[in-house]
Amino acid sequence: MSSDQTCTQCGRCCEKWGWGQRGVIEDLLPWLEENRIDILQHVSVILKQKKPCSGKDISKKDLPVVIRIDYWTDKDGRALNYCPFFLRAADGKVYCKIHHTKPKICIGFKPWNEGIRDYALNCPACRNTTP
Repeated sequence: MSSDQTCTQCGRCCEKWGWGQRGVIEDLLPWLEENRIDILQHVSVILKQKKPCSGKDISKKDLPVVIRIDYWTDKDGRALNYCPFFLRAADGKVYCKIHHTKPKICIGFKPWNEGIRDYALNCPACRNTTP
């Protein structure tokens, strides 16, 4: 599929895959520096000692011992089956409530590049191509 397609902001990929993703340290750093508790409270982190904790309970000094990061959880650390930052607006389009600091996995996701038939068949931006 073409890599120059344009997202129509239908939200189908965010509804299906905008949760349950693994995170990276590079995402945590700005959230910690900017004290983004609104985001960090939805992040589950496992430290080297196999100690699970919420992203809101770690600091920059913990980053070297982070062995796993998971997006998105509730305030009690239970996995969510939706993205808490998903917003369907009155115009019918979907917007990310943390667009300017969203995770790398979200920034880089383009269904037409994934090569996974399920994404492409349900993505309006992919409608004129074959998966």
